[in-house]
Amino acid sequence: MPSLAIGLVLTAAVLHAGWNVLLKTSGDTLWTAVRLQLIGTAILLPVGIAAWINIGRPAVPAEALWLAVGSGVLEAIYFVCLSAAYRRGALSLVYPLARGSAPLLAVLVGILLLGESLVPLAVVGVGCLLLGILLVARPWQAFQAAGREHRGAIGFALATGGSIAAYSAVDRVGVRLTEPWLYGAILAVIATTFLAITVVVGRRMGWLAPAPAPVIASLGDGSPPAPPRGRVASFGRDAVAGVLALGAYLLVLVAYSIAPLATVAPLRESGIVLAAAWGALRMGETSGRRETLTRIAAASIVVIGAITLAGAK
Repeated sequence: MPSLAIGLVLTAAVLHAGWNVLLKTSGDTLWTAVRLQLIGTAILLPVGIAAWINIGRPAVPAEALWLAVGSGVLEAIYFVCLSAAYRRGALSLVYPLARGSAPLLAVLVGILLLGESLVPLAVVGVGCLLLGILLVARPWQAFQAAGREHRGAIGFALATGGSIAAYSAVDRVGVRLTEPWLYGAILAVIATTFLAITVVVGRRMGWLAPAPAPVIASLGDGSPPAPPRGRVASFGRDAVAGVLALGAYLLVLVAYSIAPLATVAPLRESGIVLAAAWGALRMGETSGRRETLTRIAAASIVVIGAITLAGAK
């Protein structure tokens, strides 16, 4: 794998973990996802159009357009599932499950549907993925009667992983048919449109959860409660998240154009450790030091498994 691709993917992993932290802590995760996509698209589209005109307005292959449409639908599903998972579970639970299950699902598809086999090193990688995911999810606790929300978070996180595996495979083909930045601009418009329509229609029809009521904090000293975050602050937060998300995905698209999917996709999961550590240490999502260390260690095992799987021949 080229060193440039490694640098691009590792940088993207950090940016990806960053915008997920902002999404998780935003309150209304679903509408925040729409806004960050809108902001990212508003930044990318003019640049994409200017660059397209500058290089002589080349025709975009029909295959690339159809792949962008398919990926846009899958990304809308991704955001809906991710938002649903974050409403029900902790960042340090959802993020490792969603990101770590994607390469594992890709392997299962290859074995069960395509008749592929695994070399010994790949078996070790799959084993690490399974062990790490089990330690993060702890299904023996998820099926307790009091864990309904926990079970829902696990289910939606795994569905998120499935959508990641699907759109990654589609994008790996689409980005080779035209310039990565051009494919990214087209995809951004399509994905944002599908997501916005899904959220607006879904909430009006009752298919998706409504926006949560704004949290008004009491100061505890008899003074009036503090108002919720203002529109300017919310927009600024969403703008940062949008830029991080846009930057992460563009870096990955460039990496796809110079390196194989089998090596790029697993290495993207290195952000799992950052997200798990942030959720456990900074957001107080674990009940004690032992659980904190266990969750971080489990996330690290997932990353080791993903990288080992990527290096298997």
